[in-house]
Amino acid sequence: MSLDVLLVEDDPHLQRQLFDQLTGFGHTVQAAGDGAAALALVSRHAFDIVILDWMLPGMDGVEALRQLRADGMDLPVLMLTALSHTFDKVQGLETGADDYVVKPVDPLELNARLQALMRARKAGGKPANTIAAGDIVVSPTRVMAWRDGQPLSLSPTEFKLLLELAREAGAVLTRAMLIERVWGADFVTTTNIVDAHIRQLRLKLVQYGDDPISTVRGIGYVLRA
Repeated sequence: MSLDVLLVEDDPHLQRQLFDQLTGFGHTVQAAGDGAAALALVSRHAFDIVILDWMLPGMDGVEALRQLRADGMDLPVLMLTALSHTFDKVQGLETGADDYVVKPVDPLELNARLQALMRARKAGGKPANTIAAGDIVVSPTRVMAWRDGQPLSLSPTEFKLLLELAREAGAVLTRAMLIERVWGADFVTTTNIVDAHIRQLRLKLVQYGDDPISTVRGIGYVLRA
């Protein structure tokens, strides 16, 4: 399983080594050298999993993880630690880490742990942090969306429309269905409010690819998965 990984490690040599090993396993990797940079990257990109070093300059790994969870981000986190005390490992797990690996890191073990975490998340039926439809990713908990890895600047209404379309990608949603889900069942309109907002949403989506929304004449819209 190929993963989109955020690697947070402040040691340049180890960061490069792990980067090369992870990309060698077929993963897409972005790297950060401290907790603040990691949080900034997570806010702009929908990663599958985070590899987070315990000892980081400034904001350490535990504090970065605590902030990550406080922001409602539920993606799996595997911590790297050179510490051998059981208390330290327990603290990391209690803060919200899903697993840990002790340095020096065996690349085969690291990759196996990443794959196991992703399988466990899927098998456990835990609510997904993101909804993917083709190259479009929507995070309901973070109220953010991306296309082709690029963050989309959407109004609240545009975000709600995209979220509903992504939830049922490939299925036609009528204008009445969209009005009820986005504006509410009691909302009454004689205008083309849905069409107007879909038009604005399309303008933002086509910045990073072809128009993914198809119009079903006289009925509604469908987001192609």
